[in-house]
Amino acid sequence: MDQASQPTVPPPAPCGPVPSPRQWAWHQMGVYGFVHFTVNTFTDREWGFGDESPALFDPSAFDAGALVGTARAAGLRGLILTCKHHDGFCLWPSRYTEHSVKHSPWRGGRGDVVRELSTACAEQGLRFGVYLSPWDRNHADYGRPAYLEYYRSQLRELLTEYGPIFEVWFDGARGGDGYYGGSREARQIDPATYYDWQNTWAMVRELQPEAVMFSDIGPDVRWCGNERGLAGETNWCTLNTDAWCPGKAVPEQLNTGHEDGAHWLPAEVDVSIRPGWFYHAAEDERVRSVENLVDIYYHSIGRGANLLLNLPPDRRGRIHEIDAERLDGLRRALTATFSKDLARGATLSADQVRGNDPAYAAAHLVGGDDQACWACDDGVTAAAVTLELPQARRIDQVLLQEAVPLGQRVRSWSLEAEAGGVWSTLCMGTTIGVRRLQRFPAVTAQRLRLRILDAKAGPVLSRLGLFLSGG
Repeated sequence: MDQASQPTVPPPAPCGPVPSPRQWAWHQMGVYGFVHFTVNTFTDREWGFGDESPALFDPSAFDAGALVGTARAAGLRGLILTCKHHDGFCLWPSRYTEHSVKHSPWRGGRGDVVRELSTACAEQGLRFGVYLSPWDRNHADYGRPAYLEYYRSQLRELLTEYGPIFEVWFDGARGGDGYYGGSREARQIDPATYYDWQNTWAMVRELQPEAVMFSDIGPDVRWCGNERGLAGETNWCTLNTDAWCPGKAVPEQLNTGHEDGAHWLPAEVDVSIRPGWFYHAAEDERVRSVENLVDIYYHSIGRGANLLLNLPPDRRGRIHEIDAERLDGLRRALTATFSKDLARGATLSADQVRGNDPAYAAAHLVGGDDQACWACDDGVTAAAVTLELPQARRIDQVLLQEAVPLGQRVRSWSLEAEAGGVWSTLCMGTTIGVRRLQRFPAVTAQRLRLRILDAKAGPVLSRLGLFLSGG
């Protein structure tokens, strides 16, 4: 911000919880990939039982650089690997079990998928994350106190031997049928007490302080409540979690968040590009279409969540050609739409500016400065910004962003266009948060008006963009 635009009025105080530095860095990730890969890829199962032979794991042409390159070309900013799924098979040569790649024929028993993928991510500028299933259908001690020591020992390996980790992904698996060292029985646990999550989370904080942790209830990132690619139409980044634990939460409330939530816990949308999470040849004709992937983008990224898109390698250890083609189609569609912000160059005016200080003027919404914002006075709960475009332009969607380092504030808003002196509503929405993308039937307009209809505190927005599908 230049000297002329330095504020003479203090900025707004934060409204409610705000993101931590690690959460704010995570928000900037946007879209990244999940890599589901294990013996299930070779048995054609989604959940292995735990008695699968390590000899089954033998990808014929695994190339971590090619896999990461496919993700990078698609615009993904990181990859999270299923280092150990529920079957207990480890994709790295863990010192704490024989049920791992060290007893597979792949690389002559000297391979390490975690090492190769994390190295390839670092070389190509993607961030790397890990998933370690808390349920283990192979281990004899699952369901007993001794298993927690085993689990944390493996987690420590992953967090200390493979470089920086941007996300540690936990789920709330409660057990069930399993091999369990040969006992072949059903074991159930109480998810609220057995895993002792607080101490596991504390270990992650110690070993990887910049990493966010995902589970139903965080502690940094929450589940969106479904695996269909849908964040809530209303999506608060705040949540109350006192009555919940990983594996025990209300999906509908996870989907929307809580307006009065005590914690900043934004939603992550996890969804697979295929019907299953692991590769199955029978699903080659059921890979999501480009149109469907674009819809998922608008229903996740466009509603203020991050998108974790699963890309399961096939039995070669590669992203299948069909999947790669759809990913490329998604990238092309998004590039065609978002390469040109049609709001740039507009003249903006607002009916309310904080302290009438130019440092908080509406012009900042289209100025391209991420550190500047349009802000209103304390106590203001409704305000409007009018845009005059240099010329009439055809548009069919709007991008809005709140300055969430100062909290999430907006409850409802609308976008209007003027024609012949009459204003008509193009679209309406509820929460904005980190970003809101809203599509509407295409119109040609030169004068538009953003109305903040209701806010918890004085609105503070950092961007307003206008776009046309396909450019």
